[in-house]
Amino acid sequence: QVQLVESGGGLVQAGGSLRLSCAASGVFLRINDMGWYRQAPGKQRELVASITTGGNTNYADFVKGRFTISRDNAKNTVYLQMNSLTPEDTAVYYCNAPRVWIRTWASDDYWGRGTQVTVSS
Repeated sequence: QVQLVESGGGLVQAGGSLRLSCAASGVFLRINDMGWYRQAPGKQRELVASITTGGNTNYADFVKGRFTISRDNAKNTVYLQMNSLTPEDTAVYYCNAPRVWIRTWASDDYWGRGTQVTVSS
């Protein structure tokens, strides 16, 4: 069974920073892209950022210049450095690995349980 476990959320004042981590554990061969999504109350889940195995990144417009996604392939861990936070960034942040190869012929999509980020004004 593969698990994605997020950590690093919390309460921070506007303008502050947080660093989220997501570690994958279990039995698998490799993980392709990894990403972070967020869901605020009453809103749909939205992509924040994603990163390929090779380090190519993609960001939502609303975080460009403020957030940085990175990964450590050896540790099967993805990070999200969040700077210049605003109250609009308040949400539950979820880690996603859409293609985790369990067998050479089979992959699956995994999500973490989420970590709460609250930004006070």
